[in-house]
Order: sequence, then C-alpha cells, then structure tokens
Amino acid sequence: MPHLIETLGAYQARDPAARSKLEVFLLYPGVHATIYHRIAHFFYRHNMKFIARAISQWSRFWTGIEIHPGAKIGRRFVIDHGMGIVIGETAEVGDDCLIYHGVTLGGTGKDKGKRHPTLGNNVLVGNGARILGPFKVGDNARIAAGSVVLSEVPPDSTAVGVPAQVVRIHGKSVHYADDVDQINVENPLLEQLAAMSSRLELVEKLLDEQYLRDHPIDAHSPTPQTTKEGTEGEKHDATV
Repeated sequence: MPHLIETLGAYQARDPAARSKLEVFLLYPGVHATIYHRIAHFFYRHNMKFIARAISQWSRFWTGIEIHPGAKIGRRFVIDHGMGIVIGETAEVGDDCLIYHGVTLGGTGKDKGKRHPTLGNNVLVGNGARILGPFKVGDNARIAAGSVVLSEVPPDSTAVGVPAQVVRIHGKSVHYADDVDQINVENPLLEQLAAMSSRLELVEKLLDEQYLRDHPIDAHSPTPQTTKEGTEGEKHDATV
C-alpha cells in the first residue's frame, strides 16, 4: 500500500491533469498496468509462469500496455498515457522513471540471457522511443521522443536521433524526469550539419577569391560587342 500511495503521488507531481489520487487510481491505465505487473511478477518469481503470463496478457488487453512478468520495475514508476508500451522480459526499470506512450524496451533478437535494457533512476523516455539491447541507460538520462537507442547512454545525458547520439552534459546535475520536457533538446546531427554548411560557405568564398586573383579583370580593356550589322557582315564575307 505505501508503494501505491507514493506512485499515485508521483502521477500527481508529473501530470497536471491529475486532480486527485482517487482519479489516478481509478482511471489511469499506467497505474493499472503497474498493479497487474506487480501481481504477475510475484507469480513469475515463484515459478508459476503460466498464471503470470495470463495476468500479463489480461493487463495488455485492458490497458494497451505490455509488461512481461519477468521485467523488474522500480518504485514511483510513471507511465503517461501508455498505449503501445512494450517492456521485455529481462528489462529493468529503476526508481522515479517516466515513460511515454509508444515506448519499447526491447531486445535485438540475437542475444540470450539478458536481452533487454536497464534504465537507471530518474530516467525520462519520450514517446515513440525505442531502446533495444542489453545495455544500461544511466541515472538522470533523457531519451528524446522518436529516438532509437542501440548503445549505452551515460548518466546525466541526452540521447537524440535515429540511431541515437549522446549529448553529454558536463558539470550539471539534472533531473529530466521531474522536468518532463521531451522537445527542448539539442540535436548533435543538426549541429554537425550547420558546422559543415558554414565550412562549405567558407571554402566557396576562398575559391572565388583565388579565382579572381588568378584571372584579374582589366576594367580599361574594350569589351567585345557583337552587333547585328557586324554579324551580317561576317556572314557576307563568309559567303564571298
């Protein structure tokens, strides 16, 4: 019961639409999915895996959220909306994590044993993100919406893009899950493209300057002009 109360409080803290703990408890599918998972995980640990999987499948049907009964979920886990979330068997989620709809904590299909990712504490995963493989996403990390993460993410950093690239934040303690911000992130790919564009403009300018030095234009030399009469005269001479 204390775990449930603190989970309901976490929903209230992170969702401005949550008006009361009673509303969150009765109407939020993320809470229902977490409760079902706690029960299914109990049976899974006691080697009653058929019952565990049956509860998991019922939860999936009822909430649209699929959490394998073998997954390990920490305290104050918040699922926002939740539809389409998939959490694999060997996935681990730390305390105070926030996950949006459409997220997958999956495997690559090639590994045995530990196949799914581990999320540290206070991790935010934006909607539609895919985290695939048996690696760790460090504490206080943020995965931007729509990213595909295929390798480890250090603590206090942001992963952005497809495949995701890591933007390390030095010397600054952050609490991304508390900030609840999926979009105000720096995209390293865009920064690289901007830097390449600037260098290309500089190279073009230098080439233009070099060309003008090698081919100076004499302002006093007459510019050849072709008139209609001159052209007709040239044609007459050629005929003769």
